[in-house]
Amino acid sequence: MDPPRGRLLIAGCRSGSYLSARTFQRYKELLAQEGSKNDILHLENIDKQFSDSETCVRLDVHVSGYDVFIFQALFNPTSDYCIDQNYMALLIAARTFRENGANHVTAVLPYLAYARQDKPTRFMREPTTAKLMADMSIEAGIDRLVVWNPHCDQIRGFYGSMPVNVLGSLPLYIDEYRRFQGREDAIAVAPDAGASKFAAHFGRALNLKCAVASKYRPRPEEAVISEIIGDFTGKKIAIILDDMISSGGTIYALIKKLVEEKGIEEIYLGISHNLCVGNAHDRLIDLYKNYHLKEMTVTNSIPQTAAFQSLPFVSIQCLSDILSRTINRIHYNQSVNEMLYQPLTPYIKD
Repeated sequence: MDPPRGRLLIAGCRSGSYLSARTFQRYKELLAQEGSKNDILHLENIDKQFSDSETCVRLDVHVSGYDVFIFQALFNPTSDYCIDQNYMALLIAARTFRENGANHVTAVLPYLAYARQDKPTRFMREPTTAKLMADMSIEAGIDRLVVWNPHCDQIRGFYGSMPVNVLGSLPLYIDEYRRFQGREDAIAVAPDAGASKFAAHFGRALNLKCAVASKYRPRPEEAVISEIIGDFTGKKIAIILDDMISSGGTIYALIKKLVEEKGIEEIYLGISHNLCVGNAHDRLIDLYKNYHLKEMTVTNSIPQTAAFQSLPFVSIQCLSDILSRTINRIHYNQSVNEMLYQPLTPYIKD
């Protein structure tokens, strides 16, 4: 008997297949652990380009009645495809599955591009581009969204009644930095006010004091840390948590200030999305060599370039486990939130 949403199909666009393949493999491992004999289908690299640069998706198998999960890396610094090309490939893929009879189409977007354009810049004539991308996703036939630690949680409001599963990074970083639990010489630092609530939750979980930096941008892509608010008496270790690194300007300014003005001797950096762009690579190397950066933990929500993978202080956490378990819960109409706040137990049926 087929599951209520139909048979399971995991698909990857060209930029998303690196993670769809790992998630498919992890899902099969979970099935084996539970003794399940369910078969799932995996399709890789389902989009292609014609010579005039138009995108085409062509499916080689029957997909009518399937519960489809499409993986896409909207930003992929390891390829020549830009965000707009990757987004268009996702939309065309969703429409392709819909027109060929798929029961459900869930977009799995570990990094949700355009999420930072959730409102116009003050006093500027700009659109709310994040809402436009939501409208196009709905029109293409996507009926559910799975995202990893988006820039703004309120982004789900743009998708109306569509379910949006926001997977948070808090459990990952609690496990990663549990070795510092309760230490009087350690402090959690938020790089700006927007990250302060996350840092506070992290601090409470590990019994650590928290601090927050006051940041402003005199110009686009430039950050100035005016002050760091918090009690640094006796603090020698700083754990900085942020949703993303773009050019690395904010983190660079913050770490220099922590070392030079607060006397911090060890820096640990947890980042959900590393965009691998601009001066980030050189800045991180300088922080490692001259400003006590010991470790940087990132995820593969964005494919990491060879240059970043080769850095001796960078650790890359794969999201395939949490994504496979999330897919499993959705596929069987079970609560994803329960999974996020309880031990990760798969819900798998024969």
